[in-house]
Amino acid sequence: MKGKLIRSIKVREDDGSIMEIKLWQVPSSGDKPHGYKYSLVYIVKNERVIGYDNAEGKGDHRHYHEREEPYGFKDVESLLRDFQNDVERYRRGRP
Repeated sequence: MKGKLIRSIKVREDDGSIMEIKLWQVPSSGDKPHGYKYSLVYIVKNERVIGYDNAEGKGDHRHYHEREEPYGFKDVESLLRDFQNDVERYRRGRP
């Protein structure tokens, strides 16, 4: 699915963890009715510990540790806030 890249950020923290955000505007479709394709990931010691994405055919969902669950996409601002809140919660050692 072609789209316009509207945000791409990759940050490597002093402790080696990586936070990467990619967001595209795409035509609305059955699995992307909101018109966005996205991948947000937080990696610690080469392992994804938090991720939000809407891979083809899977719809909006979130990964937190080993769990994968549906994600209720509202808007881009909420997506970024929810992801950041999960990262902060992980950093504080809360499940």
